[in-house]
Amino acid sequence: MRTPTWLSATLAATIGFAAILSPTAQAVQLSDGRVYFERPPSLVDSGTTRNRVSAYNPTYYFTLEVPQDAGEPLGRIEIAQQNASNFVRRVEFEPEDSRAFIGTRGDRGEALTLGNVTADEENQTVSITFDPPVPPGTVVTLGLKVERNPRSEGVYLFGVTAFPSGEAAYGQFLGYGRFNFYEAGGSLPFSWR
Repeated sequence: MRTPTWLSATLAATIGFAAILSPTAQAVQLSDGRVYFERPPSLVDSGTTRNRVSAYNPTYYFTLEVPQDAGEPLGRIEIAQQNASNFVRRVEFEPEDSRAFIGTRGDRGEALTLGNVTADEENQTVSITFDPPVPPGTVVTLGLKVERNPRSEGVYLFGVTAFPSGEAAYGQFLGYGRFNFYEAGGSLPFSWR
């Protein structure tokens, strides 16, 4: 009987000390002042309202989860189209029509206020600033308006990078939003039955 009591007391003391000594989540700050997330957001979903080539006015959605232990709020997102050097593959973003909201496309919450939203056509990158920043523990969806889908069918990748709030924020790459575009007569990868 003594061993279980001794073991229980040791475990309780260890857990208690660990709880006292472990700090709350904080962002990582380097000596040069750059700030990183303690735990970066996750890209959990992406999709479009129209998947036909050359379709006008689609919206591209990107859903991110900012974890509770991120250490910093989400201040900015950059989305960069990959392999956009060819004219028929290029997407023309309409940054002024961007929007964001709490939740997912299927479960929309309150609208979020966006700050500066810019498009760099040379690098095919859109930068979206949240004003105010998105707090940890939040799922957020960004909707980017596009003038028209690409003119060529195929798989398109959009790289997503997240930045904590602040001037010296370091971006952390989250992955790619993958979009499939099809010719008008082409088959879709699923059935509408």
